[in-house]
Amino acid sequence: MDTTTTTPAPVTTTAPQSAPPEAVRLTEGAIRQVKEVIKAQGFEGYFFSIRVVPAGCSGLGYDLNLVKESKAGDSVWEQDGVKLATDGMSAQYLAGTEIDYVSAITGSGFKFNNPNAKSSCGCGTSFTT
Repeated sequence: MDTTTTTPAPVTTTAPQSAPPEAVRLTEGAIRQVKEVIKAQGFEGYFFSIRVVPAGCSGLGYDLNLVKESKAGDSVWEQDGVKLATDGMSAQYLAGTEIDYVSAITGSGFKFNNPNAKSSCGCGTSFTT
């Protein structure tokens, strides 16, 4: 009698995961704006990449892009039909951040409510932790 057992191979997936609890969250307005840009530019299936980069007089800035593929090692998740991606270094600065899209008479753009930002520069384009 053969008592050999086989273990099934692990299953891996590249599908977007649920956002980790500390992840960035987009408001309804931000989701709507990202979807509009994706549709207008023909970028269906692209990721909304959110990164923190060296920038400005305060030292750090936000870098938003639509990218066809996430980078190796990125955290990826989906929120309301938008695929999001960020890298590990950025994730530590973005934990708990809410991104909104605001439109006013003085201009329109994405607004970051980042609990990790201790101060920002006068023009509001960079921050420090």
